[in-house]
Amino acid sequence: MTKPLLLKNLRLMGAAKTDVLIEDGRIARIAPELTPTGDGTIEDCGDALALPGLIDAHAHLDKTLWGMPWHPHQQGKSLQQMIDTERHLRHELDMDAERQSSRQVALALSKGTTAIRSHVDIDTDHGLSLFEGVAATRARYAEVMQIEIVAFPQSGMMIRPGTVELMDQALRDGAEIVGGLDPCGIDRDPKGQLDAVFGLAEKHGKQIDIHLHEPGEMGAFSLEMILDRTEALAMQGKVTVSHAFCLGMNDQARVAALLDRIAALDVSLATTAPASRPVPSVADCRARGIAICAGNDGIRDTWTPYGNACMLERAMLVGLRNNFRADIEVAWALDTCTTDGARVMGLKNYGLTEGSRADLVLVDVEALSETITLRPPRRLVISGGQIVARNGETVSAWQTA
Repeated sequence: MTKPLLLKNLRLMGAAKTDVLIEDGRIARIAPELTPTGDGTIEDCGDALALPGLIDAHAHLDKTLWGMPWHPHQQGKSLQQMIDTERHLRHELDMDAERQSSRQVALALSKGTTAIRSHVDIDTDHGLSLFEGVAATRARYAEVMQIEIVAFPQSGMMIRPGTVELMDQALRDGAEIVGGLDPCGIDRDPKGQLDAVFGLAEKHGKQIDIHLHEPGEMGAFSLEMILDRTEALAMQGKVTVSHAFCLGMNDQARVAALLDRIAALDVSLATTAPASRPVPSVADCRARGIAICAGNDGIRDTWTPYGNACMLERAMLVGLRNNFRADIEVAWALDTCTTDGARVMGLKNYGLTEGSRADLVLVDVEALSETITLRPPRRLVISGGQIVARNGETVSAWQTA
């Protein structure tokens, strides 16, 4: 149980200055001029703007090279080349999943992230070792980082016999979500893969989060098959489609019809706002009530040299990719990294209200939009009522080697 923490002089989402009392990991009171009680800690926040904890709803904690010697980026540009290169380099570079995922989680805390949905590779080369490494990190950081693990068949399911059985075991061992990947483009057996994915979800009572990089009509075809199964198995509200590049294709009537059906089935979307691919329109999703969250994807890994675990930077990329300029639109970009991420992950008691879990990110800016446009070091990060980072640095208790 953490000691009470009284935050003085902060502005929740840029509103009028107030105080926040945190007790037992929750926001107990919000009011001006609160009086400290007992042996708690007092923090003067200097009129900082407070955000709720940031949410990285599409990550790959097992893939990062963060903290390792710089490795020249050398893989090809096709998806299959990237997959094959990574599988080879994991052995060559000694990419220990527990060590590397811990490094990324510690870094993410310093940037204000308090919840992560991580896809973790399950394949016949590595068995369950990557899952076990990330699961160990999840246990170590459980007090201050809410981590969901997706059992993710990065190298394919149907083309690599034994993968389905490994995913089945990972789900028994604590993975929360069933993953999938490009049913046509990778497995070239959309019925086989989706039967397996939805079958595992039904067997274990789990949700689904499927990577769908497939563009244009191929992606639309796979997406329709995903939606058909969602409807047939009454899995409304339990399916997320990540990337969904097909929803950025030029056929607007086709996209609109798909979005209407996604909304009707309460399917969620996840975007990383890549500059090189078409992406779903955040505004069009919001207009239909579709939850669209954001994530950093992989950071400094064998796929890309970019990334630093900052979800405010990801919000900026969402804003740029969607041509958001007005303050209200910039706030929509922030929503993909906060409230919509919480909605997709099903986080309970999320937000900046009395009774909510005490996850707050304090930033020295004047306006909400500046949190994204300036992205200054986080003045203070609080997760579950604990101070986990100060002035852009993770506190010593939660640092890692």
